[in-house]
Amino acid sequence: MSKHCQVLGTRAHVGNAVSHSHRKTRRTFSPNLQRKRYYVPSLGRTVTLTLTPKGMKTIDRQGIEAVAARLIESGEIGHLK
Repeated sequence: MSKHCQVLGTRAHVGNAVSHSHRKTRRTFSPNLQRKRYYVPSLGRTVTLTLTPKGMKTIDRQGIEAVAARLIESGEIGHLK
């Protein structure tokens, strides 16, 4: 699974894990990535995307056609043309 949201580009952030004694060690904050399949009528097939829940809401608002066109244009899912 890719480590970023294909719609929003959300990636892992880096910060500190702080113990009770306030010792700080580096850690990563991973995004909540989900694999979701969408049917894209203009392509005539399903597309599997790796998304965060906010990316899913973006697709709900804008529609899969608009988001898929933007992803194809940016080359994120260019192999589906």
